[in-house]
Amino acid sequence: MREKIIELLRSTERPFIESLINHMDEGGFFNAACSSQYHLCKSGGLAEHSLNVYTTMNNMAVSLEVYDTIKFQDELILTSLLHDLGKMGQFGKQLYVENYLASGELSSKKPYTTNKLLLSVPHEIRSIQIASQFIELTEEESFAILYHNGMYGDLKYQLQGKETPLQMLLHFADMWCSRVIEVEVKK
Repeated sequence: MREKIIELLRSTERPFIESLINHMDEGGFFNAACSSQYHLCKSGGLAEHSLNVYTTMNNMAVSLEVYDTIKFQDELILTSLLHDLGKMGQFGKQLYVENYLASGELSSKKPYTTNKLLLSVPHEIRSIQIASQFIELTEEESFAILYHNGMYGDLKYQLQGKETPLQMLLHFADMWCSRVIEVEVKK
């Protein structure tokens, strides 16, 4: 997964993409969990989810024939792979840390918890902040990342009626992956 994500990011030829990739490596992106207790709450879950979103979003763009209508290849790669970048954490601190119970055992119901050493900043904002330290995101890319949770996010009232094709594709691909592809069957 790591190699595929790096290959895709490099393919954008965005200036300073190597610096971003190095930061992702050093910041723990490829080993981070994607959530505290839901989809892909495991080491490497964030990278797996990001690649799933890329694949799903790419397939949707081809099916909907919007691939050529936008400078879409790079936008699709960057937004799908970086939309949850903030979930790796920031300022040298991971966002999700292992959740140990008072007994000293790792919780089986909620293996990760949000790191209390980080201030409460939505991961969408962290994602844009981190990426923008290294590469220049377009307005469209920033918008798609900021609003990728659609009407489920904190900014839903600012989004309503202002959706864009890139933002809607990212939102649906993210939802499809987290709610369908990455759901474990509970017995």
